[in-house]
Amino acid sequence: MAKKNKKNENLPEGMSRRQAKLAARAAERAALEKDARPFGGIGGEADLIALQEFVPAATAKVAVAGTDRDVYIATVLPGGAAALVREDGNEAFVALQTRIPSQNPGRDLAYALAWVRDAAAGATLEQGVADGSQPALSELIAADAQLEIAEYQDFNWWMPEGTQLDPVTAQALQQANDAVVESHRVDTEIPGAVWWVNPGGGKAHIRWVRPDDNEDGLLNALARVAARGELNLGEGTKFAGVFRTHGIIVPVFDLDPTVAHDAYGAELTRVSEAVAAEVANEEQLTADERKQLQNIKSRQVTIR
Repeated sequence: MAKKNKKNENLPEGMSRRQAKLAARAAERAALEKDARPFGGIGGEADLIALQEFVPAATAKVAVAGTDRDVYIATVLPGGAAALVREDGNEAFVALQTRIPSQNPGRDLAYALAWVRDAAAGATLEQGVADGSQPALSELIAADAQLEIAEYQDFNWWMPEGTQLDPVTAQALQQANDAVVESHRVDTEIPGAVWWVNPGGGKAHIRWVRPDDNEDGLLNALARVAARGELNLGEGTKFAGVFRTHGIIVPVFDLDPTVAHDAYGAELTRVSEAVAAEVANEEQLTADERKQLQNIKSRQVTIR
């Protein structure tokens, strides 16, 4: 067998073989690295994180560059598919919660959104793991994009209106509906996105998804407000701790499940204003505030 003629290799202009190999390895490592803020730079970042991590049934209509189709980003689709196009070709759905995700959900979302632009009517994308061919998410969704969110307490929206279900499909849909946890988006003017959820067990929760850039400042602010006894949403509520996910902090509050999800607007505004006033506070924490900060950090839960 003849030896490969290395002189005939196609190398990037100005690079030696060794430089080309190093560049290729660096590109491979970059493809495997986890993005610190996978939905960063997108106006709906907070809601996209909520829809991926803890909202069971919701959609968010969004304008996608390069297509006239109505595109909806969804929590989950039948069978854990990554995306699908309705039989009439007019509507497309892309899932954030998929059967086979990668560690970079922003890239996966971009891959699936790019797929629905040209997919045939009735087509389904079973796996939507990004392969490097996808454009940047910011090229598909505008930085100031407004998400039109619709929340559901079942998965009947999976099926177009008037669809006749066979017994197997009907049973699968009913099983999915039986597993839905009641969830609602709380409309407020405060930063981020607020979602109420009642998983049962005697407690409901509010999860406040905050895409802050100053993480340390936010944690310190929470500690200062907690030290004053003001980090709650009123009688019968308690600050439970924080989630850490996709590069941001999510404060969580325990609630009385019998109180309506939309009853916390005034208290959320009060807490938001108190936290905002402390984020830029560069004074040293007091002993009590340091204790509160350590308590928050010791109980934080990371969602990967």
